[in-house]
Amino acid sequence: MAVSVNGLTRRTAERRETGVAAHRAGVDRLLASYQAIPANATVRLAKKTSNLFRARAKATAPGLDVSGLDSVISVDPDAKTADVAGMCTYEDLVAATLPYGLAPLVVPQLKTITLGGAVTGLGIESSSFRNGLPHESVLEIDVLTGSGEIVTVTPDGEHADLFRGFPNSYGTLGYSTRLKIELETVQPFVALRHVRFRDVRELQATMDRIVVERSYDGQQVDYLDGVVFSADESYLTLGRQTDEPGPVSDYTDMDVYYRSIQSKQTDRLTIHDYLWRWDTDWFWCSRAFGTQNPRIRRFWPKKYRRSSFYWKLIGLDQKYDIADRLEARKGNPPRERVVQDIEVPIDRTAEFIEWFLREIPIEPIWLCPLQLREPGRDVERRWPLYPLAPKRTYVNVGFWSSVPIVPGQPEGAANRLIENKVSELDGHKSLYSDAYYSEDEFAELYGGADYAELKTKYDPTSRLLDLYAKAVRRK
Repeated sequence: MAVSVNGLTRRTAERRETGVAAHRAGVDRLLASYQAIPANATVRLAKKTSNLFRARAKATAPGLDVSGLDSVISVDPDAKTADVAGMCTYEDLVAATLPYGLAPLVVPQLKTITLGGAVTGLGIESSSFRNGLPHESVLEIDVLTGSGEIVTVTPDGEHADLFRGFPNSYGTLGYSTRLKIELETVQPFVALRHVRFRDVRELQATMDRIVVERSYDGQQVDYLDGVVFSADESYLTLGRQTDEPGPVSDYTDMDVYYRSIQSKQTDRLTIHDYLWRWDTDWFWCSRAFGTQNPRIRRFWPKKYRRSSFYWKLIGLDQKYDIADRLEARKGNPPRERVVQDIEVPIDRTAEFIEWFLREIPIEPIWLCPLQLREPGRDVERRWPLYPLAPKRTYVNVGFWSSVPIVPGQPEGAANRLIENKVSELDGHKSLYSDAYYSEDEFAELYGGADYAELKTKYDPTSRLLDLYAKAVRRK
């Protein structure tokens, strides 16, 4: 029988002590590496992996040593909270919380996304229609600012302005060394329903009702996302947590999850496999590598069927221009990468999809509705660098592919067309990929005056990159 120590089991308390000591050592190494960077050099992370799709300039100075900041420090199952190092991946975070029947309120789709990355760069998933975005379940953050000082930021503390401005700052205001987050109770299984639509406007209306009612046909909906395969074939996937035992599907082997949406009306997954249902095939992007071909998939080791390995293949392509070389051998022009997640108000979603399918014929398209969590509960709880309106539902639209470059068109022509349309529909787009905004447009969309004030206060000597320089100029 477990021995209680201040409401925690002895084993949990021991793990906390070990985690705190390891984290403290990691912070010390981080600070030492900051001091070793020349005063005239830009401070960057020294990290081996990234979930950014935009190109970045090569660093000429040593980076910050974050090697000791990649773990879960502790989980408090009674308070339903976790203290987590900034570079900890969601894969490791979920592995630490699920044994307690707990999970983060929002778990972004790919295993190697870090908690710090999802907060400073935003994240989303099918719980976002009820739980908002990852930064909304953060209780406090330890931030290494541009001045080399670690400050603890909370919603109502001395550095509340940095707490509000940290989301979508992409490391240009500082780096998180520790985050304390809320967790929620989860059941061991998720029962799925895939509801087909032949008209995206009908899908939009149904999605809107589900967000409001949190149910469909009398059944509770805990998770909600969708896929558009074409103008007349789209689906909403409704997930319901359950502890009912029964058979479950496995999409880490020969079957491909997103194809099951077209062939099954109902399905069941373990909560673990549901959270990572998109990672095995990187949504559907693994088809570019042949992984979905049964003859190839059979011999492709399971350990390499994951987003982190596909990232390595993308890195090789970017380094050696493999895809463009292959297109050239076929007599085709090079291709423009169109890898984006955008948000538009839910009542403009069908309009955007219809336009997108006409102008940028990429499919499938991912849909994920979201609302700010408990909108309006605190007039000061706003997020100026990604200003979504409270009490308003948005839909994230994700599309990840490429289109042929049209001779004579300016660089990024397709992406710029998308940016214009999204702005026209009162939306935003995430900044993890290529952006082509002018400085004035960018400032208007991403908190210009608020950002400038925070930059002056927390990075007075510009040791960190500027957000526009990083997101648009690819510095």
